[in-house]
Amino acid sequence: MAGIGSDLHTAARLENLEVKLSYMEDLLDELNLVIYRQRDQIDQLAREVVQLRQRSPDGEGSQPRDPRDELPPHY
Repeated sequence: MAGIGSDLHTAARLENLEVKLSYMEDLLDELNLVIYRQRDQIDQLAREVVQLRQRSPDGEGSQPRDPRDELPPHY
């Protein structure tokens, strides 16, 4: 009889491991999707930075700067 109890315990442990593995696989799929979306966002932002640099290669806008824009906000 000790063998039957041990077999049931082993079967229960195996089932628990299978359930945990299933949850881990789902989580891994979700994380991969998040990473994929973030990579797309990073690529888009990098393209936008390149476009902005092309518009203003010297780091300043094409419009003349107003000195009043340079004042700290408390003035």
